Amino acid sequence: MQAVAKHWLLLANIVLGIQALLPAAAPVLMASGRSALGQLLYAIYAPLCHQLPERSFFLFGSKIAYTLQELEHLLGADVPLRYIGDPLIGYKMTVCQRDVASYGAMWLAGLAFVPLRRRLRPLSLRAFALLCLPVAVDGFGQLFGVWDSTPWRRVISGALFGAACIWLAYPHVEAGMKDVLNTT
Repeated sequence: MQAVAKHWLLLANIVLGIQALLPAAAPVLMASGRSALGQLLYAIYAPLCHQLPERSFFLFGSKIAYTLQELEHLLGADVPLRYIGDPLIGYKMTVCQRDVASYGAMWLAGLAFVPLRRRLRPLSLRAFALLCLPVAVDGFGQLFGVWDSTPWRRVISGALFGAACIWLAYPHVEAGMKDVLNTT
C-alpha cells in the first residue's frame, strides 16, 4: 500500500494517458490494415460511448469531422449508427468528440497537477458544478433536439468537465495518500 500511496499520481497519470491516447489507436490500426485489432478497440469502447460518427473525430480522411448530412451525402441516407469509416473518409476515433476532450483534459490536468500538488486546493462543489454546466446544457440541448451541437461546443464542454473532475478529486486523493504515508 505504501508504494501505491507514494506513486499514486504517476500511476493515475499513466492510466489517464492510456485512456486519452487509446481512442486514436483504432483508426491507426484500421488504416494500417490491422482491422481485427481496430474492431476490438471499437467493441471495448462501445459500452462507454454512443460512438455516433457525426459526433466523432476522423483520422486519415479528408476532414477531421463530418456532419450527419455530409455522411449521408457520402454514404447514402442510412448511415450506420456506429459507422467506423473507410479509407476514403477516414476512420473515426473510438469515442465521441466530447469524450476525447474529457479524457484529454483529464490527462493534461493530471500532468499539470504534478508541479501544483503541494499548493492546489480542491475545487469547490459550486465551481465544479459551474464547470460541469456546459456539458450538461450542451448535451441535454442536443439530446432533446433544442439545437445541434458543434464539434467546438463538444470539445470545450468536455474539456471543462474533464479538468473540473481532476481539480476536484486530485487534491483530495493527494491528502488521503499523505495520510496513508504518515500513518504507517
